[in-house]
Amino acid sequence: MKAFEVNFDGLVGPTHNYSGLSYGNVASETNIRDVSNPKEAAKQGLRKMKALHDMGFKQGVLLPQERPDIATLRRLGFTGSDREVLLQAAHQAPVFLGAVASASCMWTANAATVSPSADTTDGRVHFTAANLNAKFHRSIEHPTTTRILQGIFNNEQHFAHHKALPPTSQFGDEGAANHTRFCKNYEDKGVELFVYGRVAFDENAPRPMKYPARQTLEACQAVARLHGLADSSVVYAQQNPAVIDQGVFHNDVIAVGNRNVLFYHEQAFLNTSQMLTELEAKLQGCLLKAVKVSDSEVSVADAVSSYLFNSQLLSLNDDDMMLVVPHECRDNPNVKAYLDDLVTRGGPIKRVEVFDLKQSMKNGGGPACLRLRVALNEAELAAVHPQVMMSEELFDTLNAWVDKHYRDRISQQDLADPQLLTECRTALDELTQLLQLGSLYPFQLA
Repeated sequence: MKAFEVNFDGLVGPTHNYSGLSYGNVASETNIRDVSNPKEAAKQGLRKMKALHDMGFKQGVLLPQERPDIATLRRLGFTGSDREVLLQAAHQAPVFLGAVASASCMWTANAATVSPSADTTDGRVHFTAANLNAKFHRSIEHPTTTRILQGIFNNEQHFAHHKALPPTSQFGDEGAANHTRFCKNYEDKGVELFVYGRVAFDENAPRPMKYPARQTLEACQAVARLHGLADSSVVYAQQNPAVIDQGVFHNDVIAVGNRNVLFYHEQAFLNTSQMLTELEAKLQGCLLKAVKVSDSEVSVADAVSSYLFNSQLLSLNDDDMMLVVPHECRDNPNVKAYLDDLVTRGGPIKRVEVFDLKQSMKNGGGPACLRLRVALNEAELAAVHPQVMMSEELFDTLNAWVDKHYRDRISQQDLADPQLLTECRTALDELTQLLQLGSLYPFQLA
């Protein structure tokens, strides 16, 4: 049965702001306290989704989360009405308020790890929501993420959902941002590459010195077990600690793969030759096409500032690929020169498409951060909740919804506005009705 890669992009939430919460994410730290534009951020993401849909790619939408998260503030000891809780946090602990108001769930590459049915022992698509334990503002996402995924992929015959791993640093899991699947065709059995930053239970193993390594080997192994993946279909590779210390907080900031193509920087991995050899052996006759970018062509600093590798690598046909990059790649002379040469040199990447995602980029997330890839065969795709699949009608509906509910300016002071909480809940309540998904959010379930 034929299968497809479906990209489910995160719809940017109404509280999109720049709180600079992600230590180790250079862009996030650089733009701290800038004024954001949630309306434009959401529209930029929608335009990318619609453009890819119009090119013939299968495209879905994942919902934002309720923010500010009042329930989390209550767990931290703030009391009274929702308004009182919000104002207490703003006065006593504004950094907490910034965290629980973050719209970081828009980066759905961190939502979960997904293994297609061709790879799993029970023949179902498996989802494990990422615990995102390295960052407080992201660690609060996974309960709602799980409900959203269960609502969209709501068929036990085809889909299996797992709870997030234990919320400890030893099992820090950042989802698909550190996971890539390789195969000949999407319906074929593949090899899943799990990339980790450190070995949690071995203090002598290599690890970065400056910035935290968010993904552990132990988390990768646990997800592979949960998904029923055979050892012959899994490769574990360590991210180069030196590039983590240069701002490469996830593997998808330094490498991206699709089918039998890996596009990566030469400094991405700790033991590159060993990893490539194992991948090639386990792909069993499917030729791995590794496109290496040397440091002399594009430095790690240029890769981080432009997010060249945080791009989407999409199949145009059986042989050719398209790279979806942010506008910043055209603004960087070194990266622009590299991309201009890339499409003419005869490799698998034949086309580059550029999108304006400035609102997301300023917070440290590019095209690849915004999407969760799910390989689905025809029967599984038919079982997906149809209202979340991109179409002309859905594009118009979501743009009208954004126009109705989103602000075009949010500063850090605005996060303490009780009206913003009301606006967010009103918007999300209407969205679940528009998409016919029922009650998903804590305020709806209370």
